[in-house]
Amino acid sequence: MVQELLAAGAVTLSAGFVYVVSAARVVKQYERGVVFRLGRLSGAPRAPGFTMIVPGVDRMRKVNMQIVTMPVPAQEGITRDNVTVRVDAVVYFKVVDASHAIVRVEDYRFAVSQMAQTSLRSIIGKSDLDDLLSNREKLNQGLELMLDSPAIGWGVQIDRVEIKDVSLPETMKRSMARQAEADRERRARVINADAELQASKKLAEAAKEMSEQPAALQLRLLQTVVAVAAEKNSTLVLPFPVELLRFLERAANQQPQPTAAPPASAEPQAVAGARDGTAPREVTAPTAESVPRITSSTAPPVEADAAP
Repeated sequence: MVQELLAAGAVTLSAGFVYVVSAARVVKQYERGVVFRLGRLSGAPRAPGFTMIVPGVDRMRKVNMQIVTMPVPAQEGITRDNVTVRVDAVVYFKVVDASHAIVRVEDYRFAVSQMAQTSLRSIIGKSDLDDLLSNREKLNQGLELMLDSPAIGWGVQIDRVEIKDVSLPETMKRSMARQAEADRERRARVINADAELQASKKLAEAAKEMSEQPAALQLRLLQTVVAVAAEKNSTLVLPFPVELLRFLERAANQQPQPTAAPPASAEPQAVAGARDGTAPREVTAPTAESVPRITSSTAPPVEADAAP
């Protein structure tokens, strides 16, 4: 009799141990346990720690409540200004309601991934290329709103969405590089022109001051000579004052002009001697009285030809 009681007790203890082992569940700190009893949702999700379920009747699914980092594959699209780009992003989300994440959607991770890809293609088509490159914060907020509105019904909260990279065609990259280079060159020219304007104003003020004090120009000349001589070179450039050139020009203009030579008719002309070495002789020009005049009485008679 005692042996039968001991055997029955051992069987009961064994059955109780097997029941406890099969019914015991441990939920981690970052998880929640959703229990289904005969296919129906049973109460609130189980808190972290040790919990019990009915073996064979209850079924518990654990849901991770941590923030999930999900990369969005690169999506190719055409922007509003007709530029083909490839954009990839990353989504940070977490489950805030474990029951809705299990009951209302089959696979919340896959659903969030597909929704992120669709929203990314939509945001590409609504944006310009300049917005994708420089105004990403606004696009991130718009993409987060597009994802958060359907995901809140799945028990999922979108924590953050970030656009990682924007890939452009090589031709577009070269065009943008030329545009940036032209813009930098334009700014450089504007800065250079502004510097020239300021320098010209300062030089005009300096010239005005030096015109009032001529000694200042000489001091500036000496300073320039000292600066040139300090470079350890063998060539020394000495500026020649323009005022000295003007003084010499005025002096040359004020010199008396030489007197004109007598006329050639009154001048005796030297005639070279003969080739035999005789001295040259002076020959005076003939005067009007010495030239014989031809009159009607002295002219020889001219006979006219008779007509045939």
